[in-house]
Amino acid sequence: MKLPEGFVESIAAVGTPVLDGLVDVLENSVPSVAVRDNVGKRFRYPGGDGDVPWCAAGHYLDNRPSFTLDPAFHQGMYYVQDASSMFIAHVLRHLAGEGPLRYLDACAAPGGKTTAAIDALPHGSLVVANEYVPARAAVLRENVIKWGSPDVIVTRGDTAALVKAMPESFDIIAADVPCSGEGMMRKDADAVAQWSHRLVEECADRQREIVGNLWRALKPGGFMVYSTCTFNRHENEEIIGMLVEEYGAESVEIPVMDDWNIQPGIDTRCHCYRFLPGRVRGEGLFLAVVRKPGDPATRMQRLSKDKKARNEMPVVAKEWLNNGEMFDFKADGERVNAFPRRYLPELKALERKTDVIYHGVLVATVKGRDLIPTQSLAMSRMFNRGAFHAVDVSRDTALEYLRRHAVGLPDGTPRGFVLLTYNGEALGFVKNLGNRANNLYPQSWRILN
Repeated sequence: MKLPEGFVESIAAVGTPVLDGLVDVLENSVPSVAVRDNVGKRFRYPGGDGDVPWCAAGHYLDNRPSFTLDPAFHQGMYYVQDASSMFIAHVLRHLAGEGPLRYLDACAAPGGKTTAAIDALPHGSLVVANEYVPARAAVLRENVIKWGSPDVIVTRGDTAALVKAMPESFDIIAADVPCSGEGMMRKDADAVAQWSHRLVEECADRQREIVGNLWRALKPGGFMVYSTCTFNRHENEEIIGMLVEEYGAESVEIPVMDDWNIQPGIDTRCHCYRFLPGRVRGEGLFLAVVRKPGDPATRMQRLSKDKKARNEMPVVAKEWLNNGEMFDFKADGERVNAFPRRYLPELKALERKTDVIYHGVLVATVKGRDLIPTQSLAMSRMFNRGAFHAVDVSRDTALEYLRRHAVGLPDGTPRGFVLLTYNGEALGFVKNLGNRANNLYPQSWRILN
């Protein structure tokens, strides 16, 4: 691979040993492969080629298998994520403390950092995951559903709308902002083809706008985690410098081990963390944390409480969830949703100002008098599997199900909704009609190879 001349010149112009050898590594080496376990589903990826030093749930692989043909991937048992990006889990564990909090992932697609945050934050924390681009938001929603946490709201839209919905309300905001993608050049030909000095400047302008919006959604005393997958200072240290100089942000140090070989920021007094291919086993990443001045104890305006009880759910569907009494249920005529009752004010605030495309657990769809259990229910960590007859299937049968083909059931399988499992874990539902079984796997999720 040949890198753009302007990019090579820009790296040389920085004139720091931190970037020595970077161009050669990008042009002449291959990217690593890593996966991260779904801690909430108590899964550990079998085999591997060593653990990711800064993420206990992360593992390197010695090659890239066909994840598409692994049913466990579709069950949300693990996430394929670059090892450098897993650093967010270490950062959040350092920042979060012990009690539940409100967390915003402002540029969340495709969902790697969101799912890492779900597992890293204190149990019961609310995670709001937002994405501006509709197609990317759909991918984010799918990955959040597969991860299975009920304490998540997925929104689609501009960051300014989030501020209007929940001003000074989030304890931690992660801004993994759109960038010029220099850190992905080793694995993404498009990142090489699209690079230009103009793109770098356009990205830096957009980043300033995004963090300016998000700053108003961060509570006093709260933390902003800023990250990019690029190398230049314009999109990295200069943005952090702007937050410090113009917004009064305080730089926050994150403890790291020397043998992780994470590099410091360039030409800055702020605490910055640079992941450079060749020095770490991962792709390019820049990350820094800043704190908003103020006392967290006086942090936010109260969100109005939802005074109307909305438990319109038939009792039978409540039994499909463990601890169903902890949830608020709402039927809108076509779908039945369950959402943790303690976060209803936040949900209502976001619904008024943003496009909420998913929240909690979509338990069922409504067809006539029937409630049809959903894939979201099957994937949920709150799913009461004892509510359905289960049939464990082979890998080949699991793949046929994921292709949305017809699957056979053992003789004696009762009629009605049946849960298919693979290796003892939920895969999805079929409706057994006796002579055949209707495949209920989502059409848009089916695998094509």
